[in-house]
Amino acid sequence: MLFNSIEFVIFLPLTFVVYWLLRKKTGWQNAFVVGASYLFYGWWNWRFLLLIAFTTLCSYISGRAIEASAAKPAKAKAVMWGNIILNLGILGIFKYYDFFIQSFADTFLHGHADHLLLHLVLPVGISFYTFQALSYSIDVYRRSLKATRNPLAFFAYVSFFPQLVAGPIERATSLLPQFEQPRRFDYRQCVDGLRQMLWGFFKKMMVADSCAQYADPIFQHPDWYNGATLLLAAVLFTLQIYCDFSGYSDIAIGCAKLFGIRLRRNFNVPYFSRDIAEFWRRWHISLTTWFRDYIYIPLGGSRCSKGKVIRNTFVIFLVSGMWHGANWTFLARGAYHAVLFMPMILLGKNRRHTDVVAAGRRLPSLAELGQMTITFVLAVMGWVLFRADSIEAAWAYYQRMFGHLFSGGPNITSQLNKWVMIVAITLLTVVEWINRAEEHEFVRQPRSRVLRWGFYLVLLTMIGAYMVTNEMPFIYFQF
Repeated sequence: MLFNSIEFVIFLPLTFVVYWLLRKKTGWQNAFVVGASYLFYGWWNWRFLLLIAFTTLCSYISGRAIEASAAKPAKAKAVMWGNIILNLGILGIFKYYDFFIQSFADTFLHGHADHLLLHLVLPVGISFYTFQALSYSIDVYRRSLKATRNPLAFFAYVSFFPQLVAGPIERATSLLPQFEQPRRFDYRQCVDGLRQMLWGFFKKMMVADSCAQYADPIFQHPDWYNGATLLLAAVLFTLQIYCDFSGYSDIAIGCAKLFGIRLRRNFNVPYFSRDIAEFWRRWHISLTTWFRDYIYIPLGGSRCSKGKVIRNTFVIFLVSGMWHGANWTFLARGAYHAVLFMPMILLGKNRRHTDVVAAGRRLPSLAELGQMTITFVLAVMGWVLFRADSIEAAWAYYQRMFGHLFSGGPNITSQLNKWVMIVAITLLTVVEWINRAEEHEFVRQPRSRVLRWGFYLVLLTMIGAYMVTNEMPFIYFQF
């Protein structure tokens, strides 16, 4: 079920009402959350429910077994690794088996591998809920968390519908306890959630989908356009993927607030970053911190020799690249960002910018503006790799973009009203800059109730009047 669908418009208020009618019975509330979440997820394909239920059950049992084996560390470790291998094995078969078999065949068998391919349909959101389930087993093994004896709470933790398909990737240490205790209805929290959802819908339906209408045809046929048009398409895709993914996160986090649940922030105005290290601290925070805590730090993190720090950095970026999908372009983009990290690691400046840009000031300095511009351009170049269908296609795109950069201005051939897109992007930039130091990008509001509701009305009018009419799925659903 898509957030931007008629079905969800009906599903959400009905779920909200029933959920709070059950507020005095936490067990029934959790059971209802699981049922509603499975309905939400099974809307695509009911067969996927068997997989998520199996993953959840195995992780729940492994947590109990790990805790029961606390006096036998070797046995507890074996159970943890058994659950990790099982779940990563399922993820690997669905997501990577055909890719690696076909790559091997292309290299050694002249591409003849049809009889070996499985042609499996990738379950929606499998990378997200698998990592969420794995973190539970690891945290129980590390004794950061006690194994839950409440299966309904655990099933609700893994399947909670707002963040089930595309995150944020939650930790059991923060989300699971919220399902193990009674929730209290909070009117202000609900209002804030609705406000955040509105901003998420604006980012998705006005900015991301509008940019897609322009960028998609150009990426499909880059040889038809000059360099300036290709550069503009790359910039618009950079905005598209941010607003598409962060828009989903805003809707998910805001929706969770309606049910008295707090989810972690997943994006923190990443395009206002002053270097690549800061960009990655602000982009897809739930995933980058997952890799930091469960891969980077166990490898030694930054508390080891420079050589090992470089190795660890490349490992997490390459793994992060492959997490996104079975394509060499994702691996190449991971390597690209790892290389960009190297100068800061070697000079010890990868933690230089940990505060908000232009703190206490309305506008950035010229130096900060230059740093943000350079970081943004580097991000744009990386997103070309992410968007391209293959390494060869990305290389051809770069060649034509830089080779014909000054052969004419951008050629906008889309039927989209470009001025509406420009207004939406401008509004996005202004609102995010004003709220760059806040909990989310739509916190600070005009004090006047008339101005506040007038602004909400403007957003709703723009969405209703100019949104793309067909339901465009979120980009990260494919991961």
